[in-house]
Amino acid sequence: MNELPEGYIRKRSSTIPYGYELDDSTKGFLKPIPEQIDILEEVSTAVHNQEISLGVGVDWLEAETDRTMSRMGLKKHVDKKYKILDKS
Repeated sequence: MNELPEGYIRKRSSTIPYGYELDDSTKGFLKPIPEQIDILEEVSTAVHNQEISLGVGVDWLEAETDRTMSRMGLKKHVDKKYKILDKS
């Protein structure tokens, strides 16, 4: 079996997660977009630390990446990320 490039994830639903895109060369897997993932990380940290609101966070993401995310989508991402980190 061929090795997947670093950062690829399995496509689990019809929704493509923020920071990933379809890659025709690897059927069933999603290719990471490092710039989007880095900005999402920065925004998520700022939201979690209550430095910015969800509204400012989604505006920041759209301004930097031209890709939209809802406030609820960002909230779910932040909650999931920091729930996992808080348990460790």
